Amino acid sequence: MKQLLVIPNREKIADYLALVQEYGVGFEYNDFMLPSVLDDGVRLQEIVDTYKQQLLPTYTTIHGAFYDVIPFSVDERIREISMLRIEQSLEAAKKIGAKAVVFHTNYNSCLNSREYVENWLKDNSAYWAQVLERHKDISIYLENTFESTPDIMEALSQRLCVYPNYGVCLDYAHASLSKAEPSLWAQKLGRFVKHIHINDNDGVSDLHLAWGDGVINRSQFYEDYERYMKGATVLVETSSNENTLKSFAKLKEEGFLETN
Repeated sequence: MKQLLVIPNREKIADYLALVQEYGVGFEYNDFMLPSVLDDGVRLQEIVDTYKQQLLPTYTTIHGAFYDVIPFSVDERIREISMLRIEQSLEAAKKIGAKAVVFHTNYNSCLNSREYVENWLKDNSAYWAQVLERHKDISIYLENTFESTPDIMEALSQRLCVYPNYGVCLDYAHASLSKAEPSLWAQKLGRFVKHIHINDNDGVSDLHLAWGDGVINRSQFYEDYERYMKGATVLVETSSNENTLKSFAKLKEEGFLETN
């Protein structure tokens, strides 16, 4: 069966535990991405303890810090704080028992000179190789964010795929807003994709709508999944419990969500 995930809300945890019971979903925690949490050990532990009071799903991931996280920056101080946020995210993941951490690439598609691309590839491959080697006990997934095409992530993945704990998180909605068709992203990155984010949008903005409430070609996604990314875990990344439920209903109706 496919492993689907949702983003739990601590304030409405019973609703999300019901989804665990009904569909066997996992959790992708979004509670540990903010610097204010990562820098407050007491608050972070309280969040972990609150979750661990529940019967949690066996498969969980977290979304790592991403605001202004640029470990490839030319500014040494920005690099330092970015690397700190990444390390803090990985430690938080281990505290909560997550299997993987998702990080944004934060590639700037407006800076597309040859020099920028070459330096981006060189610095990112060197940095993430060190992180992957140092944290062999947890998977690290890099998510497409502002890339116009899949080419830069394909090139980076070709360098990092030697590490078994490396993978691509393909955000299909982000891909649908790029200059390339999302199907091309799946085709080019499929062999590296271990995790996927899905939601819907209007073709203009990243709205995190319920699956089926926007213009994304859902049947193409299902085809792409089976052809290029079969076996990857899938996060239904929507902005509310209502949208999560609507998404699951649509996924079930269209045969992507398998039930017992």
